[in-house]
Amino acid sequence: MPLIDTHVHINFPEYAADLEQVAERWRAAGVAQLVHSCVEPKEFPEMQRIADHFPKEVYLAVGLHPLHCEDAPPDLVRQLRACAQDPRVVALGETGLDFFKATNIDEQVAIFKAHIALAQELDLPLIIHCRDAADKACEVLAQAGPVRAVMHCWTGTPEETVSFVALGCFVSFSGVVTFKNAHTIQQSLQVVPLDQLLVETDCPFLAPVPMRGKRNEPAFVAHVAQKVAEVRGLEVEELARITSENARRLFRLPALF
Repeated sequence: MPLIDTHVHINFPEYAADLEQVAERWRAAGVAQLVHSCVEPKEFPEMQRIADHFPKEVYLAVGLHPLHCEDAPPDLVRQLRACAQDPRVVALGETGLDFFKATNIDEQVAIFKAHIALAQELDLPLIIHCRDAADKACEVLAQAGPVRAVMHCWTGTPEETVSFVALGCFVSFSGVVTFKNAHTIQQSLQVVPLDQLLVETDCPFLAPVPMRGKRNEPAFVAHVAQKVAEVRGLEVEELARITSENARRLFRLPALF
């Protein structure tokens, strides 16, 4: 069963020299589709060019990462809405909250709320980044009302995980789940219902074991899937089937076959 990497950044300069070879490796690893997340709207044209080059494999999201909120253009929502007209856009994000050393909490919350409102307007899911901000993110989502969302590259506690799962959020695990000290993350993985579970690389960051120290790339999602399957007591083929079906349902991706 093919895998879907639900969070990549292959527009980053780390891939400028060998993206074709990277694509060959993801295909060889059984990765059929990628969801390309967005850090700032200004990178969206380059993401579109990549999607043009891989038309049956790369799907897009558009958003403003919370660590870039201070650079938010005054017409952010207009820009996001315009970008989302591209039929390859399957989500808004990444958005969310990052309170690690943050001094702009109110601004982050306001921009997160704007993404949520636009997602509800456009009927698109959210890709949510959340660091040291689980309580506030959960509060904002609960107050906003129904919205489809995934907690990406999830590293929260089991208690935090249960809160987001109760709101209907999908939860996506990256290479961090393979790390030696990932005991809490693996405990969180255990409490996610199988129909809300996803896998990702968040490449070029956070390469999984046994690739730690290398540039991460979509092919390595196979290692993430292997570890997630091991922790959940599943065959990796079954884990691939489950997470790929979940990704297709959340992002409304075309059928793999």
